[in-house]
Amino acid sequence: MTATSPAASSLRRLYFVRAAFALVWAVLVGVTGSELGPIVITLVILYPLFDVAAAIVDARSSKQSQNVLGLYVNVAVSTLAALGIAIASGTTGIPGILQVWGAWAIVSGIVQLVVGVGRRKMGGQWPMILSGGLSVGAGTSFILMASQPNAALTSVAGYAALGGIFFLVSAIRLGSAAKKAPATAGAV
Repeated sequence: MTATSPAASSLRRLYFVRAAFALVWAVLVGVTGSELGPIVITLVILYPLFDVAAAIVDARSSKQSQNVLGLYVNVAVSTLAALGIAIASGTTGIPGILQVWGAWAIVSGIVQLVVGVGRRKMGGQWPMILSGGLSVGAGTSFILMASQPNAALTSVAGYAALGGIFFLVSAIRLGSAAKKAPATAGAV
């Protein structure tokens, strides 16, 4: 598959949308996330639900050209994360949310890493591979933060912002790969 395929073009658009969402979401959580209230609860549940929607869009546009099992795994994991965050927000509060968010970041990071490695030939995937690996470390740190006396959700804002930057870089790289592809498309 070349970078100019319909799947790569669709993925590029999706990455731009994901970048914008993550960056706006990070700002909103950064501003409101010091205390657990209805806005913050809604935001921390919304993030994995947005990930579900993005994975479904990605799977639908990619199913003709590649294996999408990892994307469906991500749908299931992110759905469970949203449910777990909703439950934790009403029972254990910020520590519970951080534990669920951390577990989700670890598992979804592994999935992102595997999907990115599988898409290497498409171009623009190294930021996604790196992001997946970093997500595993970030998830571990969220779980550890949950036991701290001043645990806050503002830390997940930085995680989302960094993820948004990785999506943006990947979208730009996919565009660069598409521009280079016509020059080499005829080469054998």
